[in-house]
Amino acid sequence: MDSSTAAAMVRADGYELHALAIAYGQRQGHELACATKLADALGAASFRIVTVDLGALGGSALTDEIDVPKDRDHASIGAGIPVTYVPARNTVFLAVALAAAEACGAEALVIGVNALDYSGYPDCRPEFIEAFERVAALGTKAGVEGTPIRVLTPLIAMSKAEIAAKGHELGVPFEHTLSCYDPIEQGGAWLPCGRCDACALRAKGFAEAGLMDPALGGQA
Repeated sequence: MDSSTAAAMVRADGYELHALAIAYGQRQGHELACATKLADALGAASFRIVTVDLGALGGSALTDEIDVPKDRDHASIGAGIPVTYVPARNTVFLAVALAAAEACGAEALVIGVNALDYSGYPDCRPEFIEAFERVAALGTKAGVEGTPIRVLTPLIAMSKAEIAAKGHELGVPFEHTLSCYDPIEQGGAWLPCGRCDACALRAKGFAEAGLMDPALGGQA
């Protein structure tokens, strides 16, 4: 939901998209299948999947056999860092994306982090993004030569309702997205569990925006 909307927003601003998905050892492979469909639907000029096995390091319910929290209220979701946090994931993702951007001559990275309706992850905060931009400026040829690669975070100050509304406005194919941390496979398709933090935040966003979630069979 977030990455696809962020991509659509910068595309609307005139950027050419080069999409990147990372196979990081996640327990569920559905997000890579979704990313492939979304890259095509959003007209990405290129799409690649890079493997960086964070699952080998463990420490998260998204990579280990650790139970995903379910049925938490919104106050609980926003309090503390949950077991679905993957150690240093966004740091690793941005580092890989930075290498890809420098290699192909891109001027910016785009990441769908959000610091309002989120699960308390430390690597979704504005100060983290600002620090990484400094790393990009200091540690790359592009930065040293005076053309640092920026990190665009169009969703950073948006609520999930605002994200749902903006994605709907831009024609994001939300039917190809699945936010769930613990999806259920049924007849070869992946369905959201409807109970994890990600499902709760997504449902809250669509409801507050007055929209049906296309991934649940509704019409946006």
